[in-house]
Amino acid sequence: ANSTTIMLAIDSSGSMCSTDVPPNRLTAAQAAAREFVEAQEDGTRIGLVTFSGIAGLLVEPTTDKAALINAIDTLRTARGTAIGLAILTSVDAIAQGNADIPPTGVEVPGGGDAGDYHADTIVVLTDGRNTQGVDPTTAAAEAAARNLRVYTIGFGTSEPSPLVCSRDQISGDAAFRGDGSRFSGFGGGRGRFQQIDEATLTEVAEMTGGEYFQAQDAEALGRVLRDLPSSIVLQKQNVEITAWFALGGALLVLIAVGLAQWWNRSPG
Repeated sequence: ANSTTIMLAIDSSGSMCSTDVPPNRLTAAQAAAREFVEAQEDGTRIGLVTFSGIAGLLVEPTTDKAALINAIDTLRTARGTAIGLAILTSVDAIAQGNADIPPTGVEVPGGGDAGDYHADTIVVLTDGRNTQGVDPTTAAAEAAARNLRVYTIGFGTSEPSPLVCSRDQISGDAAFRGDGSRFSGFGGGRGRFQQIDEATLTEVAEMTGGEYFQAQDAEALGRVLRDLPSSIVLQKQNVEITAWFALGGALLVLIAVGLAQWWNRSPG
């Protein structure tokens, strides 16, 4: 692939109805995602994955911003949070458009060379913790083996807040239909799933050479997404510079050893 692909995986679990980020997390996330898509350079391909109890590819990587924005507007909440499956779905979507990247389930000999990252990148936006499907770190290992970086964003606060979604933000999942007009409630026993699993999100990012960001409100989320492209480029450059320094250091050692041998050589 000649152009960079960014896979944007957005959490659509029921807790995205939480009103700690007004009017609710889903609406704020949709607005930030639309802004992110519109801000990208025209050559950048963006794909969209949504995940609740399962993960699905909503839009294959494309430069068609209108198609992406239309899809962002169709996000609906449902039960469960499958962060690991979202990462695997994103890896496969990138693999489909980049012959250099094998799909998941294919053995990658010896894994990847640390630091030799592809330009293609995965961004996972979630407000909770994995509750279903493959473990996020297992999925991250698949991404790391293919030299794909995963950037993770933990969205929302830890304040218990009412869950309120409009009718068009709720899927056909009966548990979320409520009275047919909107779903509301305090989440009851589900409150613990409103807690962001920062430890796992950080581990996923570190395993893959990405970075974890926290965004407690809409403004912070917008800022994180705005800065992401420069973070991605900067991180790649830092890795490359480090590699050059390591190479330079090795050459200096060789020169020093050579000089020492020349200096200590026996006269005559």
